[in-house]
Amino acid sequence: MSKPELFHSLHPRILTLSLILCMVIIPAKANEHHDLANGNAAIEVVIPFAIPAIFEVSPTASDATLVLRATTLITNSWFDAVAPYHPTAVGVYSNLGRRPANESEDNTNLNIALLYASYHALNSLFPHRNSDWRAMLESVGLDPENTSTDLTEPAGIGNSAGMALVAARENDGMNQLGNEGDRTYHRAPYADYTDYAPVNTAYELSDPSRWQPAMTGSNGLFKIQQFVTPQMRLTEPYSYHNPKRFRARPPVKSNVRNYGAYRQQADEVLQASASMTDEQKAKAELFDNKINSLGFSAVFAAFSQQLSLAEFIQYDFLTNMAAFDTAIAIWQEKERFDAVRPFSAIAYIYGDELVTAWGGPGQGTVYDLKGSEWTSYLPVADHPEYPSASASFCAAHAEASRLYLGSDQLGYVVPVPQGSSRIEPGFTPTEDLELVFPTWSDFEQNCSMSRFWSGVHFLSSLPAGERIGNRVAGYAYRFLDAKLKGE
Repeated sequence: MSKPELFHSLHPRILTLSLILCMVIIPAKANEHHDLANGNAAIEVVIPFAIPAIFEVSPTASDATLVLRATTLITNSWFDAVAPYHPTAVGVYSNLGRRPANESEDNTNLNIALLYASYHALNSLFPHRNSDWRAMLESVGLDPENTSTDLTEPAGIGNSAGMALVAARENDGMNQLGNEGDRTYHRAPYADYTDYAPVNTAYELSDPSRWQPAMTGSNGLFKIQQFVTPQMRLTEPYSYHNPKRFRARPPVKSNVRNYGAYRQQADEVLQASASMTDEQKAKAELFDNKINSLGFSAVFAAFSQQLSLAEFIQYDFLTNMAAFDTAIAIWQEKERFDAVRPFSAIAYIYGDELVTAWGGPGQGTVYDLKGSEWTSYLPVADHPEYPSASASFCAAHAEASRLYLGSDQLGYVVPVPQGSSRIEPGFTPTEDLELVFPTWSDFEQNCSMSRFWSGVHFLSSLPAGERIGNRVAGYAYRFLDAKLKGE
């Protein structure tokens, strides 16, 4: 039984994350007999090869701008490569004509085209892993030396689509090549070129309203955070022209001049920290990992909705594009407000006073913790607090899914074995759990709240991010629809 047949034979209730991981994250050798005619090479070949490269960049898949950079360009390459096999569609960065309908009666040509396009996108994103990308093609009997641009053949279409994407995106403002500022030597990919500098240092909070880089690490090896990819706000969006149309209200509670509200929102974080349940911890860890939450919920939805290969590509590109374009708008607002994180505000308010909160891995709730020693359950992200990026990404992802799939129904189930926590291994959860998300709305809301439960965001940051993500998703959906219509 092929993978698509197996998935379609299963009730959606048992299409869990564990099953998706078993079916998708498989050894490369298992692809040697991949069924190009009936299979989905995007899920069954490209994703298993690409995920190790993404985790090399972001070991916990929590560095969203870098993760989304990879996933969006990869899915964009798929979309552009299969556009010629659609009755009307054009690619985002290429218009490669129209192929006869009989060439897409099965998935062979679409799979070959998307694999060659992926090869170019992946070599651009992760050039040091070229041997992996060659192996990816060879694993399904394709020749990485095939550089044809013959638009009557799927390899030529895939090569042409991939090269056009790379040419358009390598210098789109993200500094993927590390060459911004006319830098020729010792390039630093994705390095900041905007000259952002924090008002505060890791050693001194001179302005309690503004972001403070955290000192991270352990066992004598400590590092000071840098604002990750502040140039994201200058990166070229897909679905709109200017991110200034997406504005958040100022985070007035994060202004220390409003001290009563400033202290209240910090106390809310402390209360949440003291009362975190195992289920909340598990949800926080799930949504912190953008592959397991955003990525695999889309794969789950595609199989449970029985999307065709072409439909899956459209849907997966849409959800990634929506989150990517949301990130541009969110990073604009993060830089504009430069807002304080909870750990800084709590240390400022309480100093050496004792607070009640989570005491660290395996410690549970403690009652004698100095405010200056409080830390969030999840590692604090390396960018300003407001608006919440994760809340915005989940909102964009959920809204894009509702628009494309035509329903709020989801039914995503994530099993969490006893003691499997990344933060509290061996301790949490104390028994096996199942995280169940019946609807996209439930998925979106839990994602947002998980950032508050885990102590990395104040409550007001969540709806601020959600509003932007929901709006951008609408733009992304209209952009996709226009491309499918050939506009």
